Amino acid sequence: MFVKDNKLSSVKAYFQEKLSSVFSSSEIKFMFNIAAEERLSLKSAFLLPEDKALSESDLLFFHFMVKRLLKGEPFQQIIGFTEFYGLNIKVSPEVLTPRPETEELVHLIVNDLKKEALLNPRILDVCSGSGCIALALKNAFSEGRISGLEKSDKAIEVAKENVKSLKLDVSFEMCDVLTDNWPVEDNSLDVLVSNPPYVTNSERAEMSSTVLDFEPEMALFVPDEAPLLFYEAIAKKGQKLLKEKGKLYFEINEQFGKETGSMLEKNGYKNVQLLKDLQGRDRMVRAIK
Repeated sequence: MFVKDNKLSSVKAYFQEKLSSVFSSSEIKFMFNIAAEERLSLKSAFLLPEDKALSESDLLFFHFMVKRLLKGEPFQQIIGFTEFYGLNIKVSPEVLTPRPETEELVHLIVNDLKKEALLNPRILDVCSGSGCIALALKNAFSEGRISGLEKSDKAIEVAKENVKSLKLDVSFEMCDVLTDNWPVEDNSLDVLVSNPPYVTNSERAEMSSTVLDFEPEMALFVPDEAPLLFYEAIAKKGQKLLKEKGKLYFEINEQFGKETGSMLEKNGYKNVQLLKDLQGRDRMVRAIK
């Protein structure tokens, strides 16, 4: 047996011992608690007695989780979901795992719309992936009409599974936003939001294998010579699809904040604002048609 006995305390010690060279103690504690809650069907791992006996299959579950974590597989993919703006979002290797910065983008939109008392907005999320942005916005604005566009059929499957599990009325359609006609009426949107591919190919060398080996390239990378490829295409469409004074929101590559702002101004947007995330990095842009 890979642990000295089948007690919960021994499994926790095994987790700490094997993963301490890769993760911080707080990360290990977080992962173990989430895994224990899911595997053992409990509301809180903190309520588990240290001497609780685990079955052979439970022990193997934790053993193989450690092996997968040591190979660099993201914890969220192993467990099958991540928390995003109060929702449990299903994730898989077919979609990007939602990041905290994207939660900040959602929070920005929610605050803006509530300040304007616009509680039934028409919102389009472009390059939806798991659907996390659209679903979080629907959860915040139950009367809103919210939809998403995504090129990957496998990603749309994940997004639709999230719709079903969360019981949120959001529609997702397949669309290559660079080439296809978008199934959206002109002058119909209050908000157009996107977290599109924005990592340049030259940045690959700086990225961890956890991202490169386990997340979809299509959702990450753009050519070095066209870092604003998606932003420009979405901005041009936005001029047709947004209502007068409708808002455009982007999550961006921090290296191209000023360039993104300039591009939006050239495409007729006003009140273009470059906003920082909680780490102090240029991460979001807000603009008005």
